[in-house]
Amino acid sequence: MLNLTKMRSLLDARQPNHALPQGCYTDPEVFAFDLAAIHERNWILAGFEVELPEPGCTLALPIGRSSVLIVRDRTGGLRGFHNTCRHRGAQLCVAGHGQRSWIICPYHQWTYDLDGRLANAPRMPETFDRTLHGLRPVPVETVAGSIYVCLADDPPAFDAFRDHLAPLLAPHDLANAKLAFESTLVERANWKLVMENARECYHCVVRHPELSVTFPVKGRRSVQFADAERFDGFRARMGKVGLKVGPVEGEWWQAMRFPVNDGAITLSMDGKPACAKLMCDTAQGDIGTLRWSLEPHSFAHATCDAVFMFSAMPTGPEETIVTGKWLVHKDAVEGVDYDVERLVALWTTTNLQDLDLC
Repeated sequence: MLNLTKMRSLLDARQPNHALPQGCYTDPEVFAFDLAAIHERNWILAGFEVELPEPGCTLALPIGRSSVLIVRDRTGGLRGFHNTCRHRGAQLCVAGHGQRSWIICPYHQWTYDLDGRLANAPRMPETFDRTLHGLRPVPVETVAGSIYVCLADDPPAFDAFRDHLAPLLAPHDLANAKLAFESTLVERANWKLVMENARECYHCVVRHPELSVTFPVKGRRSVQFADAERFDGFRARMGKVGLKVGPVEGEWWQAMRFPVNDGAITLSMDGKPACAKLMCDTAQGDIGTLRWSLEPHSFAHATCDAVFMFSAMPTGPEETIVTGKWLVHKDAVEGVDYDVERLVALWTTTNLQDLDLC
């Protein structure tokens, strides 16, 4: 049961305009509360449709204490399930990508079809009804090639997010992308510290000199710019080429296209495309960056040449797993159109700096 008394006590002890009390970052009971009240009730950016290109492809990911399995079924649709066998609760698939014709439990070989139905349960009695023991479903939604899951039985309304993000993200053509690289970092810090650090840029000028070359870091907030006139000019220029800018936002999401720094057209170490085969070649790629973010765990940037996704998933009161994913155009050839080290350099450098800070 959630310890509401402890939570109220900690929140009541918070001074206005100050950080949360220490217990909110270290107490195991608070951590359990966070998972149940936040991570298990909100939409999570799981990845991208191109990660499951054909029937039988799977993507498994942890969300707090749970594991979710996303499957491309035999009709080509996406389905989500708890990544747990209905027999003895064994985990069905290891985290990451897979390819299979059937979902087979590694413990007792219970076998499920790609639509979640239990197909075979060895040595069970004749009275056993397989139709009552299919995989437990998890809601799955998609927006312009990105995938979202939610563990709640009654997830937050999704339509407004889809309706607002889709026109912004669609020009980046995620259906014709591929996963070029994925990274995992273990940060010895509470998830709230990791996410606060990832979303504020108060520290960026000094602690992220590489990011500061291309990313506007001098505004008071991440969506406010020191040079308002320049942003207004960017908005007008995007309108002429048919790209929406925003900002748009809801209770648990935000999205906005904004300009990168003068002399740059993308977010990279030098401001030049890290992949020659562009994902969006509108205005010769000079389209700034589209950032969309979800509370409580992620943000992503779509530029002319790539898409970068950041996800921070708690695994303990003082441990958080940070996953990074980079997409490029599906026809881009590694070693010809892009070099992986150069492609990931900016965000890898930034993430390692943030790991140190956290």
